[in-house]
Amino acid sequence: MRAPIPMTPDGLAKLKEELKRLKTVDKIENIRDIEVARAHGDLSENAEYSAAKERQSHIAGRIAELEEIVACAQVIDPSGLDHEKVVFGATVRLSDTDSGEEVTYQIVGVHESDVKAGRISVESPLAKSLIGKTVDDLVKLKTARGEKEFEVLEIVYK
Repeated sequence: MRAPIPMTPDGLAKLKEELKRLKTVDKIENIRDIEVARAHGDLSENAEYSAAKERQSHIAGRIAELEEIVACAQVIDPSGLDHEKVVFGATVRLSDTDSGEEVTYQIVGVHESDVKAGRISVESPLAKSLIGKTVDDLVKLKTARGEKEFEVLEIVYK
Protein backbone atom coordinates (compact mmCIF):
# COMPACT_ATOMS: atom_id res chain seq x y z
CA MET A 1 0.00 0.00 0.00
CA ARG A 2 1.14 3.52 -0.76
CA ALA A 3 1.76 6.40 1.58
CA PRO A 4 -1.22 8.49 2.71
CA ILE A 5 -2.55 10.85 0.04
CA PRO A 6 -3.66 14.23 1.45
CA MET A 7 -7.06 15.26 0.16
CA THR A 8 -9.90 17.64 0.99
CA PRO A 9 -13.35 16.23 1.81
CA ASP A 10 -14.68 17.61 -1.50
CA GLY A 11 -11.86 15.98 -3.44
CA LEU A 12 -12.54 12.60 -1.86
CA ALA A 13 -16.28 12.93 -2.51
CA LYS A 14 -15.65 13.63 -6.21
CA LEU A 15 -13.35 10.62 -6.55
CA LYS A 16 -15.89 8.38 -4.81
CA GLU A 17 -18.60 9.72 -7.12
CA GLU A 18 -16.48 8.93 -10.18
CA LEU A 19 -15.75 5.45 -8.83
CA LYS A 20 -19.45 4.78 -8.24
CA ARG A 21 -20.33 5.98 -11.77
CA LEU A 22 -17.65 3.77 -13.30
CA LYS A 23 -18.92 0.71 -11.42
CA THR A 24 -22.66 1.26 -11.73
CA VAL A 25 -23.05 2.99 -15.10
CA ASP A 26 -19.98 2.88 -17.35
CA LYS A 27 -19.07 -0.73 -16.62
CA ILE A 28 -22.66 -1.94 -17.21
CA GLU A 29 -22.97 0.04 -20.47
CA ASN A 30 -19.64 -1.37 -21.61
CA ILE A 31 -20.78 -4.95 -20.95
CA ARG A 32 -23.87 -4.29 -23.09
CA ASP A 33 -21.68 -2.78 -25.83
CA ILE A 34 -19.52 -5.93 -25.86
CA GLU A 35 -22.61 -8.16 -26.09
CA VAL A 36 -24.02 -6.13 -28.99
CA ALA A 37 -20.67 -6.17 -30.80
CA ARG A 38 -20.37 -9.95 -30.31
CA ALA A 39 -23.75 -10.42 -31.94
CA HIS A 40 -22.36 -8.88 -35.14
CA GLY A 41 -20.32 -11.98 -35.84
CA ASP A 42 -16.61 -12.41 -36.62
CA LEU A 43 -14.74 -10.90 -33.69
CA SER A 44 -11.37 -10.80 -35.47
CA GLU A 45 -12.56 -8.05 -37.84
CA ASN A 46 -15.12 -6.41 -35.57
CA ALA A 47 -14.02 -2.82 -34.83
CA GLU A 48 -16.92 -2.26 -32.42
CA TYR A 49 -15.90 -5.30 -30.38
CA SER A 50 -12.25 -4.21 -30.28
CA ALA A 51 -13.22 -0.69 -29.19
CA ALA A 52 -15.56 -2.02 -26.49
CA LYS A 53 -12.88 -4.38 -25.14
CA GLU A 54 -10.36 -1.53 -25.09
CA ARG A 55 -12.87 0.65 -23.22
CA GLN A 56 -13.40 -2.23 -20.77
CA SER A 57 -9.68 -2.23 -20.06
CA HIS A 58 -9.64 1.53 -19.48
CA ILE A 59 -12.62 1.34 -17.12
CA ALA A 60 -11.06 -1.52 -15.12
CA GLY A 61 -7.76 0.35 -14.86
CA ARG A 62 -9.41 3.56 -13.67
CA ILE A 63 -11.51 1.64 -11.12
CA ALA A 64 -8.37 0.01 -9.71
CA GLU A 65 -6.56 3.36 -9.61
CA LEU A 66 -9.44 5.12 -7.84
CA GLU A 67 -9.88 2.29 -5.32
CA GLU A 68 -6.22 2.60 -4.34
CA ILE A 69 -6.39 6.40 -4.09
CA VAL A 70 -9.55 6.26 -1.96
CA ALA A 71 -8.02 3.58 0.28
CA CYS A 72 -4.93 5.73 0.86
CA ALA A 73 -6.77 9.06 1.21
CA GLN A 74 -5.92 11.12 4.27
CA VAL A 75 -8.77 13.60 4.50
CA ILE A 76 -7.83 17.02 5.81
CA ASP A 77 -10.78 19.34 6.37
CA PRO A 78 -9.59 22.93 5.81
CA SER A 79 -12.69 24.39 7.50
CA GLY A 80 -11.41 23.10 10.82
CA LEU A 81 -8.05 24.77 10.43
CA ASP A 82 -7.34 28.21 11.80
CA HIS A 83 -3.82 29.17 10.93
CA GLU A 84 -2.12 32.39 10.10
CA LYS A 85 0.26 30.44 7.88
CA VAL A 86 -0.42 28.74 4.59
CA VAL A 87 -0.85 24.96 4.94
CA PHE A 88 -2.68 22.26 2.99
CA GLY A 89 -6.27 23.27 2.29
CA ALA A 90 -5.67 27.01 2.52
CA THR A 91 -7.26 29.32 -0.01
CA VAL A 92 -4.69 32.00 -0.75
CA ARG A 93 -5.23 35.33 -2.52
CA LEU A 94 -2.06 36.57 -4.18
CA SER A 95 -1.01 39.70 -6.01
CA ASP A 96 1.58 39.67 -8.80
CA THR A 97 4.03 42.35 -7.65
CA ASP A 98 4.82 43.37 -11.25
CA SER A 99 1.35 43.55 -12.81
CA GLY A 100 -0.82 43.94 -9.71
CA GLU A 101 -3.03 41.12 -11.02
CA GLU A 102 -4.71 39.16 -8.25
CA VAL A 103 -5.26 35.39 -8.29
CA THR A 104 -6.78 33.03 -5.74
CA TYR A 105 -5.83 29.38 -5.32
CA GLN A 106 -6.75 26.63 -2.90
CA ILE A 107 -3.95 24.19 -2.11
CA VAL A 108 -5.35 20.68 -2.56
CA GLY A 109 -4.24 17.11 -3.12
CA VAL A 110 -2.59 15.94 -6.32
CA HIS A 111 -5.69 14.04 -7.51
CA GLU A 112 -8.09 16.95 -7.07
CA SER A 113 -6.10 19.82 -8.56
CA ASP A 114 -7.63 21.90 -11.36
CA VAL A 115 -5.80 25.15 -12.08
CA LYS A 116 -8.68 26.57 -14.13
CA ALA A 117 -10.95 26.10 -11.11
CA GLY A 118 -8.40 27.70 -8.78
CA ARG A 119 -7.20 24.47 -7.12
CA ILE A 120 -3.46 23.80 -7.26
CA SER A 121 -1.69 20.64 -6.20
CA VAL A 122 0.22 20.67 -2.94
CA GLU A 123 3.08 19.25 -5.05
CA SER A 124 3.13 22.22 -7.48
CA PRO A 125 6.05 24.67 -7.32
CA LEU A 126 3.74 27.56 -6.37
CA ALA A 127 2.08 25.61 -3.55
CA LYS A 128 5.44 24.42 -2.24
CA SER A 129 6.70 28.00 -2.16
CA LEU A 130 3.52 29.19 -0.37
CA ILE A 131 3.57 26.62 2.45
CA GLY A 132 4.49 28.33 5.72
CA LYS A 133 4.03 31.88 4.41
CA THR A 134 1.87 34.50 6.14
CA VAL A 135 -0.05 37.55 4.95
CA ASP A 136 2.25 40.21 3.43
CA ASP A 137 5.03 37.67 2.73
CA LEU A 138 6.59 37.69 -0.72
CA VAL A 139 6.91 34.48 -2.72
CA LYS A 140 9.38 34.14 -5.59
CA LEU A 141 8.70 31.54 -8.24
CA LYS A 142 10.77 30.56 -11.26
CA THR A 143 8.62 30.10 -14.36
CA ALA A 144 9.27 29.45 -18.03
CA ARG A 145 8.88 33.20 -18.59
CA GLY A 146 11.32 34.12 -15.86
CA GLU A 147 11.00 34.81 -12.16
CA LYS A 148 7.67 36.00 -10.76
CA GLU A 149 7.03 37.47 -7.37
CA PHE A 150 3.72 37.32 -5.52
CA GLU A 151 2.56 38.96 -2.32
CA VAL A 152 0.27 36.97 -0.03
CA LEU A 153 -2.81 39.16 0.49
CA GLU A 154 -5.15 36.80 2.32
CA ILE A 155 -5.27 33.27 3.75
CA VAL A 156 -8.67 31.64 4.28
CA TYR A 157 -9.71 28.17 5.42
CA LYS A 158 -13.15 27.21 4.07
